[in-house]
Amino acid sequence: MKAISYKRHRVPPDVIRHAVWLYFRFALSLRDVEDLLAERGIEVGYEAIRIWTQSSGRSLPGTCGA
Repeated sequence: MKAISYKRHRVPPDVIRHAVWLYFRFALSLRDVEDLLAERGIEVGYEAIRIWTQSSGRSLPGTCGA
């Protein structure tokens, strides 16, 4: 499996992995994930989360892929 590159992201890789995991694991909406991250003091938009899930979501271990 090809390694995921986190270049050109302003958010740490752990935050990206956590957001993608939340989205796929609990079937949350993008705005729900945005709200959960905001409660932890991480300000990212739902559009950024959408891009993360499309680009790296299916290749992360533990996410359900079709």
